[in-house]
Amino acid sequence: MVKKPASDPDAPKKLSTYTAKLDDAQMELLRGALTERGWTPFDVAYARFAFKADHLKANVTAYESGKIVIAGKGTEDFVRDVLEPEITRVAQLGYDEVLHPDWFESHAGLDESGKGDFFGPVVAATVIADKAAIEGWIKAGVKDSKKIVDSQIMKLDKLIRATPGVAVETCLCGMTRYNELMARPYANLNSLLAWQHATAVTRALGRKPVAWGLLDQFSKQPLVQRELKKKGVPGFELRMRTKAEEDPVVAAASVVARAEFVRQLHELSLRFGAKLQKGAGPLVKVQAAEIIERFGVRALGDFAKLHFRTAYEVVAAAGKLDELPLPEPRAKMEWGG
Repeated sequence: MVKKPASDPDAPKKLSTYTAKLDDAQMELLRGALTERGWTPFDVAYARFAFKADHLKANVTAYESGKIVIAGKGTEDFVRDVLEPEITRVAQLGYDEVLHPDWFESHAGLDESGKGDFFGPVVAATVIADKAAIEGWIKAGVKDSKKIVDSQIMKLDKLIRATPGVAVETCLCGMTRYNELMARPYANLNSLLAWQHATAVTRALGRKPVAWGLLDQFSKQPLVQRELKKKGVPGFELRMRTKAEEDPVVAAASVVARAEFVRQLHELSLRFGAKLQKGAGPLVKVQAAEIIERFGVRALGDFAKLHFRTAYEVVAAAGKLDELPLPEPRAKMEWGG
């Protein structure tokens, strides 16, 4: 029996998923290319079309939004041999360093997690890395945490923190302190988050100085830059832009921030006695009401962000506003037809 040659452990792993955005004309080109190649159409809920090729171990799903998702072992070959030369006519796969040279410079990435979650804190994270670490993270699949499940986030967080020569810092307030700060007159979450980011990046720069960093823009005002100026941080340029998580170091910061949020939420869940829900949906309200019933209304602030509309609604429904006075939120805007 002929033995297969051992795979090179240092060789980059092939992509198993890939997403892209196409216009209508490109969508139809893609449909035609898949049909001509004999790919098998199949149904996917809410998809414009979907095809699979068992012999290539790949499938392609196209959505009305223009987003396409390619998945399977044949993903990388399909992108390189069909999608780029025939459909988009732009070579991007494997050209990150050419298309985005700034990604591979030594720099800081900043991101946060927990802003939209009723339970648990807001976590700000800074990661500083050099080219070698960045290349390794890309190969390992580090990307925006919103695109990764929690189990993978925790694994990647360990990888990022264990990478030699990097600096990782987080900043958060415990729930009691957080609610105290947010209850102050003129308190603003973006201002508090700016202070958290400035604190984390200042600590990280103390361990590994770099000339610049990138932050996903959460405010039109340069709030973090102002906080850095107050802290007297010299020789550091903080850039801001939307969709900054495309940068692999910002993506790493998003993973670190989400991992720390997950850990904090787990601790609160142990105290509650069940897994606390993320977000601010109906199940969150049910759990908030249970906290009030079991621990008393003032204990809600040990678990949740009291400035959320959800807090007022749950406390009001329990008839406990006299025990935990919360300001009535502004009415939601209604748009007439």
